[in-house]
Amino acid sequence: MRYAYFTGCVADKSASELDYSTRKVCEKLGIKLEKMESASCCGAGDIDEVNLDLSRALNGRTLAIAERDGLDVLTICNVCTLTLRKVNQDLKENPEALEKTNQVLAEIGMKYSGGVEVTHFLWVLMREFGVDRLKSYVQRPLAGLRVAPFYGCQILRPESRLGFEDPNNPKSLETIITALGGTPVDYAGKTKCCAFLISLAREKTASKVLGQQLWGAKTEMADCIVTPCPLCHLSLDAFQGMAEKELDRSIRLPILHLPQLIGLAIGLQPSELKLSRHVVGVDGVLAKIPSRVPAGPVPAAGS
Repeated sequence: MRYAYFTGCVADKSASELDYSTRKVCEKLGIKLEKMESASCCGAGDIDEVNLDLSRALNGRTLAIAERDGLDVLTICNVCTLTLRKVNQDLKENPEALEKTNQVLAEIGMKYSGGVEVTHFLWVLMREFGVDRLKSYVQRPLAGLRVAPFYGCQILRPESRLGFEDPNNPKSLETIITALGGTPVDYAGKTKCCAFLISLAREKTASKVLGQQLWGAKTEMADCIVTPCPLCHLSLDAFQGMAEKELDRSIRLPILHLPQLIGLAIGLQPSELKLSRHVVGVDGVLAKIPSRVPAGPVPAAGS
């Protein structure tokens, strides 16, 4: 498996530990990532509200880069996934939009023909890599660790753009948590919003919404939350103190990006996953799983 790897802005810059840990995990699993160094920001669904043609051109260029290299695009961000898939679907289904976008791309010697698919790391694990295969890589089972999944909005909705699983009853994160030896924690907020996109404009409202999701997982005795989205990770981790202040209660719930949870289970060390960069410390999580990886054969990368 080989993909054009689109990190997105958050994982590439302010939360670079998420990009680093993703590449470490994929290296161990034998998933080859060709990082798209020259790709631009996807616009996070904001640019198209102001200038749809600009959004199509920016993301059309990213798709054209992947197509030139003969690769599908893999992202680790919900927002990037939705934005790129939306543009890709529009360009494939609307010949006029594709032609107009290609007129812009032609000015830089590029063209997009609609030959690329956009996927998410979570989906690749579930469909292409496979859960049984993932189980074979587990060296440090997460037995005793209660993990609350937090899907976030834009990997589930709108279903017409994504369509991977039931947005009202998703199971992919729970399936992976179980495969890693952990115990999934069910709670009402797992498919709701982290409020990242309104945090600057409506800080108080965002903090209250975020606090509700965190507290919901906390009251179900979760040891940590895992999310497939860097924006959700940033909101749940870095803004957790604001949520505590708004709710007037202590939460202190560690947040792991999906590759980091997988990395712990397949034998990577906390330093390899850059867990020390988290705002909410993860010592409680590490204390509940084996500190040493047992000796024994492990699958070769890509096997």
